[in-house]
Amino acid sequence: MGMEEEEQVIGDFNRWRQRPELAEAVAAIKALTAVIQRSQASTMMGLEIELKNASEMLKAWDRSSISLSAGCDLFMRYVTRTSALEYEDINAGKSRLIERGERFGDISLKARETIALLGQDFVQDGCCILVHGSSRVVLALLKLAANNGKNFTVIVTEGGPKKTGMEVSKKLSAAGIPVTVIVDSAVAYTMDRVDMVLVGADGVVESGGIINVIGTFQVALIAHSMKRPFYVAAESFKFARLYPLDQQDLSISTGQEESSNPARDYTPPHYLTLLFTDLGVLTPSAVSDELIQLYL
Repeated sequence: MGMEEEEQVIGDFNRWRQRPELAEAVAAIKALTAVIQRSQASTMMGLEIELKNASEMLKAWDRSSISLSAGCDLFMRYVTRTSALEYEDINAGKSRLIERGERFGDISLKARETIALLGQDFVQDGCCILVHGSSRVVLALLKLAANNGKNFTVIVTEGGPKKTGMEVSKKLSAAGIPVTVIVDSAVAYTMDRVDMVLVGADGVVESGGIINVIGTFQVALIAHSMKRPFYVAAESFKFARLYPLDQQDLSISTGQEESSNPARDYTPPHYLTLLFTDLGVLTPSAVSDELIQLYL
């Protein structure tokens, strides 16, 4: 892949990811579909090599992004999953790959709506929900529950030095949802008032655990010790073929540098109650089965 094409792929990806409604993985899917559309390859094998190179280049561009890597891998598996493509006429094969790419992008875009629909059933009238992180799918779920007439309150953690909780608080307030912001260190103090915890995920790994914004693990530990359900809302394109064993292993698995202020942590599966996904409501132990199906 030449320098000009690399710049085009990264440029496409960055343009798509600037749209607030698009997840990073969906932006990658859009950029990879454009690679197929531009391709001048004369054989299906040549086209597949171009696509694979573009996928690897995107993954290398930000090795710390779990959802970007998982999205690229799933896209490659989805669009090239039949060997019959190798024997197709290049024009017919290219059209089919474009169709698959667009279909995969549409499925991924609708994932948030599906998760919101499934997860809002777990929001009970009068409950108090603790939210950590700034997940778009969590926001969609809470807004849908409120639109369906459920009355509940939300407590949002401040979100460290970037104070991401303040932005989440503004969006919830704008949707008419009562919200309180607390400092991250007040989670244990506040947990008595909480009926359930709800977080998003940067990645869902093979064990059924999650990789998410720093502090998720300690929130899960406190929720577990105080017997509060801990729910995760995550799209299936964030299911990653990773198996971190601990926090140190996480930095190796994701390629992120170890530092005194890490951006993410790993929460093991036994601290999670259920995962709301576009594949259904899953127990952590069911994740590995779904991963096998996704990559078959």
